[in-house]
Amino acid sequence: MVDTTCRIGSVLFKNPVVMASGTFGFGREYAKFYDLNKLGGISGKGLTLKAKEGNEGLRVWETAAGMLNSVGLENPGIMGFLEEETPFWQQLDTVRIVNLGGGCLSDYEEGAEILENFSVRSLADERPAYDMIELNISCPNVKEGGMAYGIRTETAREVVRLVREATSLPLVVKLSPNAEDLTGMAAMCEEEGADGISLVNTFSAMKIDIHKRRSVFQNLYAGLSGPAIKPIALRMVHQVCKTVSIPVMGMGGISSAEDAIEFIMAGAETVQVGTHNFVSLRAGEELVEGISAFMRQEGIKSLQEIRGII
Repeated sequence: MVDTTCRIGSVLFKNPVVMASGTFGFGREYAKFYDLNKLGGISGKGLTLKAKEGNEGLRVWETAAGMLNSVGLENPGIMGFLEEETPFWQQLDTVRIVNLGGGCLSDYEEGAEILENFSVRSLADERPAYDMIELNISCPNVKEGGMAYGIRTETAREVVRLVREATSLPLVVKLSPNAEDLTGMAAMCEEEGADGISLVNTFSAMKIDIHKRRSVFQNLYAGLSGPAIKPIALRMVHQVCKTVSIPVMGMGGISSAEDAIEFIMAGAETVQVGTHNFVSLRAGEELVEGISAFMRQEGIKSLQEIRGII
């Protein structure tokens, strides 16, 4: 028997495999293919205070080693999620993570307050609907011309501080690889009371249609994910893990158990898997089984034996 458990704050994960936000919906579709209770956790589709329709035009483009997406945070809004999705989440025996975004400070603050109040009520009924918040500070700050909150450390500090004050739920902050000072940003999140860090989000990238002589996306740029970004993401996760003392959820191009083990050896407490869900509908189940198989093969009894050894 191998011990694959992981912990972030007060939250215990049965294994390190977490489905990344924006790639798994809220799990209903994938539940048709395997038992979601095998997963360490699910980070749900990114939520904003009000429902969003997302970007117009083409939204996804496959690359040689990954994909570009310009979905634009299409989502049902926080209230839509609470009404439509939490009954399903309450039936799951895995860590459930709400991914919270926003376009201005008040959006983040009000969203966190709503999630906190609903969580308190669900706990009173002994049926918690979710276990933690993943704060997405890569959302555009509408008051600064669309620049993401997660670019500048002091701008991001305002968001993290407001949300931390608004909720008692365990809080993980998701960082953008485009931050001016990634390790400084991570250190700030720890200073402001975050229970953990997740990184990396997608890289800003581009695809040009040479026949139409324009970008394939209406927003010009899109987010690159998949195997192409893995070596860079792995380096960034390693640097952040060496900077902070709080746990890190590593992600970026993970498509095999070996990839996940690399992130854990770099220091990650858990990993998140995104684009690979579109390659294999049973990706989560396969990765959980693959990690356990690797541990048995190598005589590793606990992930703690190899975590952060690099």
